[in-house]
Amino acid sequence: MPKPLTLSIPHSLGRAEAKRRLVDGMGEVRARLSAVSASVDDSWTDDRLNFHVVALAQTIAGHIDVLDDRVEMEVQLPWALALLADKIKNKVSRQGTLMLEKK
Repeated sequence: MPKPLTLSIPHSLGRAEAKRRLVDGMGEVRARLSAVSASVDDSWTDDRLNFHVVALAQTIAGHIDVLDDRVEMEVQLPWALALLADKIKNKVSRQGTLMLEKK
């Protein structure tokens, strides 16, 4: 199994606001992925989001932990996508930073 993709995105929003933005953002993620016939299952336990995405016969699973000053993400990529891990990490980092920047 490939090494998990890990990512930490700093923020200055506080835990509650960062979580609220992630909850709102998951709605957008579901809408985008439904356009490519992907299924998204997600559930919150306290400040941890567990998710499972199936698209194009590939399964991605992981979790996001919301902390006071950062969001930490760990994702298990299938072999086919592990080859693109750096590109995926950069894209997720950019999108996460946009979602969590102070407005």
